Amino acid sequence: MIYLKSDEEIELLRNSNLIVAKTLAELAKIIAPGVSTLRLNNRADEFIRDNGGIPNFLGYGGFPGSICTSVNDQIVHGIPSDKVILKDGDIISIDCGVLKDGFNGDSAYTFCVGDVEPEIISLLRATKESLYKGIEQAYEGKRIGDIGAAVQTYCESRGYSVVREMVGHGVGRKLHESPEVPNYGRKGNGVLLKSGMTIAIEPMINLGTRNLIFEKDGWTTRTADKKPSAHFEHSVAIRQGKADILSSFEYIEQVLGDREF
Repeated sequence: MIYLKSDEEIELLRNSNLIVAKTLAELAKIIAPGVSTLRLNNRADEFIRDNGGIPNFLGYGGFPGSICTSVNDQIVHGIPSDKVILKDGDIISIDCGVLKDGFNGDSAYTFCVGDVEPEIISLLRATKESLYKGIEQAYEGKRIGDIGAAVQTYCESRGYSVVREMVGHGVGRKLHESPEVPNYGRKGNGVLLKSGMTIAIEPMINLGTRNLIFEKDGWTTRTADKKPSAHFEHSVAIRQGKADILSSFEYIEQVLGDREF
């Protein structure tokens, strides 16, 4: 079942996503070599609650963290740990969600830790750009396949691979709603987009093979060839002519300053 949201409900979603955006910016302030992913998790949990939200990842399907922290070749759903210490040259994807006033915010950003190889920065840049290519297709009258085709074409034409097993999704009163939003597809195929639909678009793009493996923890996925993976996500509302982006990278970019990631 796909739920169309009223304007009032979309504003509540925007409010939840605003806390997500500010949480990710708070984490950007402390991401550095020597910092554990558990410290990032604890700061996120504290900030979300201080701002009137609930970290909606915590306990979701049994997930033990308040955010997902996926380092280097980890694609998504990395579990925060005091044993995972960030090193110079790492990248870390942080996926964050907030429940407030009955509606869920969901967004993700991949950060650089210290000095990162240019080849990996290019992967991050292409993944972030592909997110906006997908968003350009997310308006009334288009189809889900148009979003995936835009992401896939952009990334594969640059030599990167698109993860197939993990996809975007509807978002609203539930963190994951219908429809699924793959990062691959064919133009003109899939669910018809209607004004009032709210979806999370989240390219997960690999430097090497698209194949992945699941870790023994039952959550973390990583690339089969151990090459890096990047992940960026926005929650958007479908409107006429142009998507309404409900989440934001603006606060992250203010913290990063001259740095891109």
